[in-house]
Amino acid sequence: MNLIEPRFRGLFLSLFALFILYGTSMTVIGATLPKILASFHWNYLAAGIVIGAGAVAYFVSTYVAGHLVKRWGSKPTISLALTLIVAGLAFFAATPDPAANTLLSALIGLGQGGVEVGVNSIIVRIDARNTGRPMNILHGAFAVGAIVGPLAVGLLMQSGADWTAVYRGMAAIFVLLAALMAFAAVPSVQPQAAERDHPAERLSANPAYWLSFFALFLYVGVELGISNWVAEYFVAVFAYSADASAMLVSLFWMGVLVGRFGVPLLDKGSRPDAELIGLSGLATASIALLILLGYLTPSAINADIARGLLFLAGLGCSIYYPGVMTLVGRCFPQAQSQAIGFAATGGGIGSFLFPFLMSSIAQSWGIRAGFATYGVFAAAMTLVSAWLAVVANTGMNARPLPLTRSP
Repeated sequence: MNLIEPRFRGLFLSLFALFILYGTSMTVIGATLPKILASFHWNYLAAGIVIGAGAVAYFVSTYVAGHLVKRWGSKPTISLALTLIVAGLAFFAATPDPAANTLLSALIGLGQGGVEVGVNSIIVRIDARNTGRPMNILHGAFAVGAIVGPLAVGLLMQSGADWTAVYRGMAAIFVLLAALMAFAAVPSVQPQAAERDHPAERLSANPAYWLSFFALFLYVGVELGISNWVAEYFVAVFAYSADASAMLVSLFWMGVLVGRFGVPLLDKGSRPDAELIGLSGLATASIALLILLGYLTPSAINADIARGLLFLAGLGCSIYYPGVMTLVGRCFPQAQSQAIGFAATGGGIGSFLFPFLMSSIAQSWGIRAGFATYGVFAAAMTLVSAWLAVVANTGMNARPLPLTRSP
């Protein structure tokens, strides 16, 4: 079975390149944060407001974008989203004013939400057999951007170049990708055929609608929480140096990358639900063991085992997001864009709320207790994914929607 139908391969490569840059845009502000604080003399509160504005705008945008894709189509929604991202990146950090940068961060977040929903909607359409393999590969591109972007930023700053140039450069690349997308032939659903083949759906009446929301709420919180806190966890618990611990974030994302590329290549995607549950269980077990290891006496061998568990946690997390999106596409054949947007909104809210929860618990009870919350939520996300898989397999047997090309 081909991963992508020949007629959609050019489109898929364009979306793959877009998602690499999208992944970079999600991490670039964090990668330059020390420079921002030093150059602009912001305090942590000001920086938190600027970053938080992007997170809030993102989860608002994902919900709205689901309806825009339904009404306008994927291509116009993505074009609008890319315009917002370019506008934000072109001027972000051009001035030290926190208020101006808060607005620009919100513009970037709005655009990122539109890209997330618009691209995922296209991938669900071209994966007519619901294998989940194209979705996994696409989100592997996000992991590439999340790994390579900060490394490139670090090299740029070490070279002595103006660190703000990274934002202008990314804006220019987004312009090129926007032009590429303008000429792409994007599949769309034929409304008349869809109405004949499928009755109108009340989304909120389907439990999969809410399960997908909570699945991504938990997952994105766990994924970003581990990514943000694992360096400090290793410093405090395993006596790592600050310099060495910085590479642990890349180790986690390497696990994510291996899973997103490896699973589609090694497996034909006949049971994406089983893969989702199995790898989610691996993530839960790895995180739980990593937490338990933190209560033992620090030693070199414990640190080595902890690094292996961190990689396995990333591997276990790898296909969760694309796997949930694949099941959403299966459960809502006529309203995929709206259901995808609502599920992505859950992820956006999780990315916004979890850091505050973690920091509050760590402040009051210590880093070990704070990190333990991710073990609890990882177990919850596994249970929710299993429930979603049951609903998808027992309640939805709709035929794939016919595909056409939109101008």
